[in-house]
Amino acid sequence: MSTSRPTLTLVQGDITEQTVDAVVNAANSSLLGGGGVDGAIHRRGGPEILAECRSLRAAQYGRGLPTGQAVATTAGRLPARWVIHTVGPVYSESEDRSALLASCYRESLRIADELGARTVAFPAISTGVYRWPMEDAARIAIETVRSADTAVDEVRFVLFDERAYAAFAQAS
Repeated sequence: MSTSRPTLTLVQGDITEQTVDAVVNAANSSLLGGGGVDGAIHRRGGPEILAECRSLRAAQYGRGLPTGQAVATTAGRLPARWVIHTVGPVYSESEDRSALLASCYRESLRIADELGARTVAFPAISTGVYRWPMEDAARIAIETVRSADTAVDEVRFVLFDERAYAAFAQAS
């Protein structure tokens, strides 16, 4: 595998509408769907994603996918080939969990490389109900992707609103 630095692209929009090889899902550890990005991906992608997630839970992740790890499934009806599910950390003011957040990006890119994905769309992991401050999350995401050895050609950060887009633009 030849590796280089991927091109970083910022888009304000809906991650479920991205035509890429792999969409990254900010999943919860159950892998069984939830709110935010996770819920949107499961709703738009259809039952095939949930079926594969249930199989993964039964075969490998009986206690759930650990924080900072990643695993892939079909993308179902999404305009992508795969969904890479990663579990971001819940933000804590008393404990530095930034290494776990960085691991979400590194592990997702590692899975993308295993799949042969050349284009990957990421959301702003952990910035919703997990309350990670947007500016810090953007800094960690951009730094981690920039320093990753990967065969992925393009990493597209798909930001839901103007505030998220502005934070990622500032960090890049």
